[in-house]
Amino acid sequence: MTTSLQPLTLPTPEHAQEWLDDRARTHLERARALVEELKTQRPTDAAAVLETWNAISVAIGNVASAASLMSEVHPLEVVRSRAEAAMQEVQKLSTDLSLDKDLYDVLAAVDGSGLDPLASRLLAKELLDFRRAGVDKDDATRTRVKELSERSILLGQEFSKNIRDDVRTVRVTPDKLAGMPQDWVDAHPVAADGLVTLTTDYPDVVPFSTFGTDAPTRRALRIAFLNRAWPANDTLLTELFQNRREHAALLGYPDWAAYDAEVKMIKQGSAIPVFIDRIAAAALESGQIDREVLLGRMRVDVPDAQTIDAADVSFYSEIVRRENFDVDAQLVRTYFDFAKVRQGLLDVTGRLFGLTYRPATDAVLWDPDVAAYDVSHTGEEAAVLGRIYLDLHPREGKYKHAAQFDLATGVRGAGDLDQLAEGVLVCNFPRGLMEHDDVVTLFHEFGHLVHHVLAGQGRWVRFSGVATEWDFVEAPSQMLEEWAWDADVLRTFATNAAGERIPAALVAKMRRGDDFGKGYGARTQMFYAAMSYWFHVDVPADLTARTRELQTQYSLFPNIAGTHMPASFGHLEGYGSGYYTYMWSLVIAKDLFSAFNKGDLFDASVAGRYRDLVLARGGEKDAADLVADFLGRPYTFDAYAAWLAE
Repeated sequence: MTTSLQPLTLPTPEHAQEWLDDRARTHLERARALVEELKTQRPTDAAAVLETWNAISVAIGNVASAASLMSEVHPLEVVRSRAEAAMQEVQKLSTDLSLDKDLYDVLAAVDGSGLDPLASRLLAKELLDFRRAGVDKDDATRTRVKELSERSILLGQEFSKNIRDDVRTVRVTPDKLAGMPQDWVDAHPVAADGLVTLTTDYPDVVPFSTFGTDAPTRRALRIAFLNRAWPANDTLLTELFQNRREHAALLGYPDWAAYDAEVKMIKQGSAIPVFIDRIAAAALESGQIDREVLLGRMRVDVPDAQTIDAADVSFYSEIVRRENFDVDAQLVRTYFDFAKVRQGLLDVTGRLFGLTYRPATDAVLWDPDVAAYDVSHTGEEAAVLGRIYLDLHPREGKYKHAAQFDLATGVRGAGDLDQLAEGVLVCNFPRGLMEHDDVVTLFHEFGHLVHHVLAGQGRWVRFSGVATEWDFVEAPSQMLEEWAWDADVLRTFATNAAGERIPAALVAKMRRGDDFGKGYGARTQMFYAAMSYWFHVDVPADLTARTRELQTQYSLFPNIAGTHMPASFGHLEGYGSGYYTYMWSLVIAKDLFSAFNKGDLFDASVAGRYRDLVLARGGEKDAADLVADFLGRPYTFDAYAAWLAE
């Protein structure tokens, strides 16, 4: 393995704009030059064509990855805007190439009979992408597809920016903070006017929704949270859905979902609502039972309550877990100091996958909160696999959710194209004590990061990193959540201020408490999945009205009047019609986890097989085949159904 690869030298914050300018110019010029070389010289040697195409893809990806990240995390607005402009350049070039018939003809004319299986797979995938882009359509159709693609990029960027920038506040008197942990209260000082400011960022919304005893404030904060980026994003979403529908129709598909599903595990758009309804039906009975428990407990405080909605669900779920399952989340959080959790995550995943993380002392960071580590196989520290960055606290102008971003896609064995896999974890956690749900989220998102690095060691960038079908992408991350629920694992890092390890009995109670509500949780997820699907298929004129209808059909909790949740449902842009993929992936994740020894989650033999047969392969095989390689059989619904029925 190459050991001399160096990570990217990132710019200091004040020089980031020039760095982006140079990176975009250099790599996109290289991509354009290589395209012209292919089109003018028209080589017939299959290997030569694919090698050049690989170089084009690497060059474009090097701009896209850096620009996408910087647009979401850089502290300077001018840099975020420049990054968005770079993304537009990338998308325009990508669209132009996908509709370039001369370029397509070069690849289509190649005789791939002598290629090895992986190169042959690459050629087939690229030719399919060209056809799905509409390269074989007439000039007028290709022109319109290009217009729609470029406009959709702009709509998506503005949609995401509106969510990122619209931080709303609720200001209350200090007495309204009753029930909140003292460290949280201390972090929210009283202003000169005697009021405390609560924001719609997660470190405020999640704890207050869980512990805040003042119901009117909980409701006010929830309504503010559900109205972020409204009304501006309603208009953008409607146009985006219309664009996607027209785009699909021009390419011969009945709707966007059908177009999008063709390259996913599910294959057919019409199978999405079938899957949604299957999960919804399986979750109905337990969901209804647990909802009535919540409502019954709410009636202790509000005797005439007829229903319960999102403003109160988290609060009463916490009370039920505390009173019925003896799980006190405020006690639980005392075992999850952020610094200990972050180090514990590295220790656990390092032990599990045989990895070593060394602080990257030479890394240039875009914010002082960011931490960087070089990753290698344990015992082979000189052979660095990649570099990871952890950007885990909220700040102004930063991405509001939790996600893994690529900084560089790993390539090995491709000569001067070789580069380290580099990825970034972007989250919004508190700096002190964490909720256990935050710990689970951190493990989940880190699963993507490990996947990106381990699968960044191959020759073809097309298959590097998290390059599987999109409805499998979440499965490895969802499976890694299981390690955040295991007592033996948690006790390796979860200690309170006195240094006492979290009791195994408490973790057992936490697990029983977590099982409460999984039915109505699944129904809520299917409500989101239904929005994602039907908005793209029907393109409703009134998004709020359609949201209410779908919430009534799938969720077990009613809509809160005066809210407009789709405006801040960021997945509608990135995941399109495919939000179902979270639950699809969970079904597979439960099946993958069934192969592990529940009594020893650090079993090196099972974890090593999983690492090598699933994670390290990236997109080199179809996801179903990767799973079958590991399990020794095709995946089934059985493990998920058994878990739901527990």
